[in-house]
Amino acid sequence: MNEDPSRKRLGRGLAALIGEMDRPAPTPEKRATADGKVPIEFVSPNPRNPRRSFAEADLTDLTQSIREHGIVQPVVVRPSPGQSGRYEIIAGERRWRAAQRAGLTEIPVIVREVSDRTALELAIIENVQRADLNPVEEAQGYQQLIEEHGYSQADLGQVIGKSRSHVANTLRLLKLPDVIRGMLVDGALSAGHARTLVTAEDPAGLAKRIVEEGLSVRQAEALAQMPAAAQREAKPAAPAQKDADTLALEKLLSDAVGMKVAITHKGGGGEVRVAYRTLEQLDEICRRLKRDQ
Repeated sequence: MNEDPSRKRLGRGLAALIGEMDRPAPTPEKRATADGKVPIEFVSPNPRNPRRSFAEADLTDLTQSIREHGIVQPVVVRPSPGQSGRYEIIAGERRWRAAQRAGLTEIPVIVREVSDRTALELAIIENVQRADLNPVEEAQGYQQLIEEHGYSQADLGQVIGKSRSHVANTLRLLKLPDVIRGMLVDGALSAGHARTLVTAEDPAGLAKRIVEEGLSVRQAEALAQMPAAAQREAKPAAPAQKDADTLALEKLLSDAVGMKVAITHKGGGGEVRVAYRTLEQLDEICRRLKRDQ
């Protein structure tokens, strides 16, 4: 596949692009004020944005933050095709929605002159990098780029900064029945659980069991390899119990960072997982990790 210069540019990541956006560029639109603000009613969401779900709790928190501090990061927009003086959102629809709730009349914007394809690419990259897409939205966004712009899975992985196997495994979720996709969107199932269901004989039945019994991904994988009749009779292997010292250390770390911490031992090593609920919590983790550097 011939290398497209726009893909090479996108491969540098959204942060680099936004850095370029900060440099003022000539534009025929006159409605944006000198400080980069535009009346909020002249901004509309992108109808092809892969993101469809906006958690009510997150919107409420962001609305309160905007009331107190304003919009810290500008919304990235492009001139609306065929509508002079109006703008279409490339990245930042959640900020735009929260700003409306907060009663703002103007929002800060960065205007980019980009094609439909590049606007879609940027929207997907921004949402994937911020982990704002649920697994189904992410898969549908990848599928859009493959079908409409001829990406291979390897090309797509390079552009969005993910491995080819991640792209392939995410796309597999689109093979699942609608009822399971709904569980993914609602957060009842994780992407890891859902991938085990792709080849299961009775994916909907197994999905229901995973949710009702709180099965781990490993337990779900073991059941998915069985015929449906055997699944109903099988009892999943009990997960390994953590010793008292590990549980005490998990509680100590959880209390220290204010987030749930899980420790898993694997042979002579292991892993520590910190679960965050908001991007602000992720920022706090990054600040703490960089504090001693």
